[in-house]
Amino acid sequence: MTVLSQAHCEACRADAPKVSEQELADLIRQIPDWRVENRDGILQLEKVFAFRNFARALAFTDAVGALAEAEGHHPALLTEWGKVTVTWWTHKIRGLHRNDFIMAARTDELAKGAEDRA
Repeated sequence: MTVLSQAHCEACRADAPKVSEQELADLIRQIPDWRVENRDGILQLEKVFAFRNFARALAFTDAVGALAEAEGHHPALLTEWGKVTVTWWTHKIRGLHRNDFIMAARTDELAKGAEDRA
């Protein structure tokens, strides 16, 4: 478990600061398998998780959804046969906040648990 995966999200306001370039560089090293995507000028974290079948992918999607509800921070989720694409960003600030990195790390922890149940 990482320090990030043990953290919880803080309430985020529309005027909350986006992560700086230095913070981005530091935080992305803690979640090395995630990519930073720029979509229409909005930075987002994205990762594709592979599973043996659709049922396992769907169960993982449900687990990420439950985590998102518990933290009040919601990703984009694309569930397909054998894979789930998870994309985190903070809608209110139209970019990346520390919360997104926390949730990415926590998503990685969920995936480890999903593999253990495979």
